[in-house]
Amino acid sequence: MNEVVNSGALNFASLLVSVVVLVVGLALWFFINRASSRTNEQIELLEALLDQQKRQNALLRRLCEANEPEQAPEASSKDNASQEDDGIIRLVAER
Repeated sequence: MNEVVNSGALNFASLLVSVVVLVVGLALWFFINRASSRTNEQIELLEALLDQQKRQNALLRRLCEANEPEQAPEASSKDNASQEDDGIIRLVAER
């Protein structure tokens, strides 16, 4: 008689453990899937932001080139060297 009762309790316990593992697994899957989708959205937003920054940099370069004064042909090599240094400083690093 004890064998029948023990086997029934054992089956119930294994079923209970299986259900608990299933529920925990589904909860973990839900939170991991949610985090993954949020990460994908953030990546898309960052890529859009990078694209806009590249456009702004190109526009800024065009504006700077359009607003530069014309150089006189008698400029010395010292002036050319200082202008090259200014050109390096003017560049905006892209991220």
